[in-house]
Amino acid sequence: MRSLATYQVVQRLVDTGQHYDDSMAGRFIRDLGLGEPDVHLGVGSGSHASQTARIMIEFETWLERNSVQAVLVVGDVNSTLAGAIVAAKAGIPVVHVEAGLRSRDRSMPEEINRLLTDQLSMLCLCPSEDAAANLLAEGVDPSRIDLVGNVMIDSLMTHLPAARDARVADRLGLPEGSYALVTLHRPSNVDRVDRLRHILQQLNTLAESMPIVFPLHPRTQASVERFGVMNAMTRIRVTKPLGYVEMLSLMESARVVITDSGGVQEETTVLGVPCLTLRENTERPITVSEGTNRLVHPDGAELAATALEARRNGCRTPRLWDGHAGERAAASIARKFCLSQL
Repeated sequence: MRSLATYQVVQRLVDTGQHYDDSMAGRFIRDLGLGEPDVHLGVGSGSHASQTARIMIEFETWLERNSVQAVLVVGDVNSTLAGAIVAAKAGIPVVHVEAGLRSRDRSMPEEINRLLTDQLSMLCLCPSEDAAANLLAEGVDPSRIDLVGNVMIDSLMTHLPAARDARVADRLGLPEGSYALVTLHRPSNVDRVDRLRHILQQLNTLAESMPIVFPLHPRTQASVERFGVMNAMTRIRVTKPLGYVEMLSLMESARVVITDSGGVQEETTVLGVPCLTLRENTERPITVSEGTNRLVHPDGAELAATALEARRNGCRTPRLWDGHAGERAAASIARKFCLSQL
């Protein structure tokens, strides 16, 4: 958005309300300096189908009342697919940021969102070479594909000085490089009582050997309470959800990060922090081949041992993960729509 502002283009930021808890939405908008969204659709939670449908209805209503030349969607959430479908059906070009990522696991709702959004997009802005290769293999016209790099790393580099100044680990009494940071929120991990209990027990075992700080996602907290598995977290230091800058601060000074998040795999790769991803697969395999990431099966018994073995080692940051992806993305959009710089 900052880079597009240097071109002759008017932008409108639409907040669908898919993420509605202030700790997981409003706070991130403030931390990232996005400013107040121009539009609030307020759709709230629900099943994948009902939430996607409500976003489509509300977004279509807004589009009918406003003149729009293109719709830009980001990532792989339900809002991404909903926005792409509505725009495409209205004959409005779709631009997809973070296009081409694939886990090859169609049981993941995000994989369905990725596949369909890329097929509907006039311009697919890819974060890595493997993402562009995925699109070519799926028959996407090369004229619709542009490798621009990872915009999430732009955000990381922009806010890293503030994260270092925040010194969140110091505030929590955690010596730098001594602790594990945990994030957990995917339905495949937290919506199944057997798997959630097993993961928490593994973390509790690890907590015998190193401190663990676990900012609890609202979805995970609801599952912990619903399943009555709080007793499996006796040694784990649980906190409320944290903002982007606070999480980045904790992440950079952690000994190891344990997660099921896609973005955290990328952030730890650039920071050089060992990352254990509690999933059977990842749509970001470059973080395994070139970064610090390692897949750990959620049902396995090796989590604690693997975390204790993790060491900070040098890694090669993937190409174009350099803090300038937004500039290349904006230039790509400008070429496609014949925009001039101000």
